[in-house]
Amino acid sequence: MRDLMHLGLSRSTLAVAQLGFVSGLFVPGFSRSPCLEATTELRDFFAKARNGSVRLIKVIIEDEQLVLGAHKELSRRWDTDYDTLVLPLLDEQQPCYVLYRLDSQNAQGYEWLFISWSPDSSPVRLKMLYAATRATVKKEFGGGHIKDEMFGTVKEDVSLSGYQKHVSSCSAPAPLTAAEQELQQIRINEVKTEISVESKHQTLQGLAFPLQLDAQQAIQALKQKKINYIQLKLDLERETIDLVHTSPTEISDLPKRIPQDSARYHFFLYKHSHEGDYLESVVFIYSMPGYKCSIKERMLYSSCKSRLLDTVEQEFCLEIAKKIEIDDGAELTAEFLYEEVHPKQHAFKQAFAKPRGPVGKRGQKRLIKGPGENGEDS
Repeated sequence: MRDLMHLGLSRSTLAVAQLGFVSGLFVPGFSRSPCLEATTELRDFFAKARNGSVRLIKVIIEDEQLVLGAHKELSRRWDTDYDTLVLPLLDEQQPCYVLYRLDSQNAQGYEWLFISWSPDSSPVRLKMLYAATRATVKKEFGGGHIKDEMFGTVKEDVSLSGYQKHVSSCSAPAPLTAAEQELQQIRINEVKTEISVESKHQTLQGLAFPLQLDAQQAIQALKQKKINYIQLKLDLERETIDLVHTSPTEISDLPKRIPQDSARYHFFLYKHSHEGDYLESVVFIYSMPGYKCSIKERMLYSSCKSRLLDTVEQEFCLEIAKKIEIDDGAELTAEFLYEEVHPKQHAFKQAFAKPRGPVGKRGQKRLIKGPGENGEDS
């Protein structure tokens, strides 16, 4: 009954057809057996046409049999012949089947387009009869030869432009909801990731978005200590890493540099003293403000981070003293940075101390017998 639903029939009509065709009950106006057979002439013509000498075959139903309605020979290319051969054969009142030979081939021979023509103005009985017999026509001709199928109620549906739209819609991806699009993007990025036994911090090495030219120049300037701060962002549409700004920044300015609603990458030249030595250490800060960002943004920033750091350290030869991940700029205090760059070392390990017994309660002394006791000879 799925074939009948394409005809736009009412539920009551479909119910009648289901009773007549599936349950085998007699319904006035419908044949007791909708699975008609092809005439010998039509079968012979199908065998001849499959050899490739025929361009078009029209099949109709007469006297409860599938018969040859018309046929056309080859003349030009399939797309040049299409409208001039197919459209004149379509009757505004009479359904039919049209088999149109394409120029492409598969393992069984030439490929064909199967068209089910069922105009709106034709009687309901004929629409249902042709819909119920469509599978029989395909079986008689040979389903392996049929490349595409089309159903039409007006000539625009089955014209050459209609067929081209049909092919485009079949090849286009199915429409997705926003959640499905995010899940699809995650799966795509999982396929793009690489797995290495030499991974240090995570197995997935991440995505490699290219650094824009101004971002590359900023990293070179930071290496030469001409600037002390870089902020980078991902362009999710172009899939690039862009420079946001390189404003001069002190430690007290760092919390203000962290956006509250979007993720960022930061490079900061941390100038400080440690154990009497003056140091200038490059610190990488990855800021991600929790779930205020979309799933796609969180996933892409996380995936691109490791590749960005590899590029900076290996290609630009910029040594990074510490890599920090935060979700709030308020965390970036002077004490926090110092402890991250110079964590306290626990050099001494406390030895295991055997617990002492209870004081003053050592129990009774053990008695040791001397010689001569219990009757032994001294």
